Amino acid sequence: MRVSVLGLGYVGCVSAACLAGQGHEVIGVDVNQAKVDLVNDGKAPVVEERIGELTAEVVRGGALRATHDVREAILGSEVSLVCVGTPSEPNGSLCTTYLERVTEQIGAALAERKGRGERHTVVFRSTMLPGTCLNLLVPILEKAAGGTAGVDFGVAVNPEFLREGTSVRDFFDPPKTVIGELDPASGDMVAALYDGLPGEVFRVPVPVAEAIKYADNAFHGLKIGFANELGAICQALGVDSHQVMDVFLADRKLNVSPAYLRPGFAFGGSCLPKDLRSLVHAAQRADVSVPILANVLPSNTQHLQRAVELVERTGKRRAGLFGLSFKPGTDDLRESPLVELAERLFGRGYDLKIYDANVSLSRLLGANREYIETRLPHIAQLLVDSVDEVLEHAEVCVIGTRDPAVLSALPHGEGPAIVDLIHLPDAEARRTEPGYMGLAW
Repeated sequence: MRVSVLGLGYVGCVSAACLAGQGHEVIGVDVNQAKVDLVNDGKAPVVEERIGELTAEVVRGGALRATHDVREAILGSEVSLVCVGTPSEPNGSLCTTYLERVTEQIGAALAERKGRGERHTVVFRSTMLPGTCLNLLVPILEKAAGGTAGVDFGVAVNPEFLREGTSVRDFFDPPKTVIGELDPASGDMVAALYDGLPGEVFRVPVPVAEAIKYADNAFHGLKIGFANELGAICQALGVDSHQVMDVFLADRKLNVSPAYLRPGFAFGGSCLPKDLRSLVHAAQRADVSVPILANVLPSNTQHLQRAVELVERTGKRRAGLFGLSFKPGTDDLRESPLVELAERLFGRGYDLKIYDANVSLSRLLGANREYIETRLPHIAQLLVDSVDEVLEHAEVCVIGTRDPAVLSALPHGEGPAIVDLIHLPDAEARRTEPGYMGLAW
């Protein structure tokens, strides 16, 4: 394919050389004439493992050249990769100035391509927040090109997952390929660029592709911060942090796994809150600052408050809560976020009824009974024995359980408002129904 790559920084330089190495005919574009000259001399404008040799090889073979002229590149290619920088503004917001500028130039060149019979596809590889492509860049393209995205020209978002230092290796052996497609034809063009590379390919809506890069990088930063804070605590307590993490990382069932990484309701129970409090307290006693760990419980509390606010937003006063224990299939109420939610709703004057198939006041014993009688002393008048009793009473139903009897009884369309804390199996279909609200989806 004939490919133009706009922006010859780390991402653009590596993408251009690697695509040329795959047999594509690539033209790189940059406003910096020094970068253009370096590439045309067969030299990489960045220092990176393998990039120097690869650039020299593909330039010598005629597969890669560079220019400062956006128009020339667009007119001479069928797909363009936008790899310009998106730095932070002083207030932390995303700077889209370079993206907007090059998008307008691309659009002007697309206007000249009209009537050729060959549809050009614009692929944004720069990191940008969800909504940037569809709400900002596509309108700029359409205005400058005098056409319609997805009809007269293609648009896609293709985030990169290249680590500086190993980016050539990462290009040829990616962890995944993500294609945010405006339409299937646009996605097909991007998929063809990477044909033959390993790794799973995800073809998703444009905003999803934009968000994935942020999910990845936020989690990477969180992991590093977590490991460093835990290491600082271990050092203060005289524990070998690397031995601790060796054992931690060996657990591929709960720790290094998909476990606990689906948006849902707040966590609770007899272990997580207690152990987090103890660990943070130990750090404070040792004069070790752990801002990430110290804010996990406040973050959890804030997530619970989101559920309260969703119920309040309905304007209804008769509420039903399905689920009370902290974990499905148990009657353990200790530090259950659903108990906390019930307490907050009851305290705000809601007429509340609760159903949990596993919770019977007569069967609660010991610390479990003591906890619920302390936190929710009116539970006897709130608990009911059937799903139907809740549905007959409630104007708004809060779903905190996956009990099949509850899920099968939930009405569609007309009926009580639904606040979904668990991502119901039919959540996608319910999104279009009036009165449905998901907690984090």
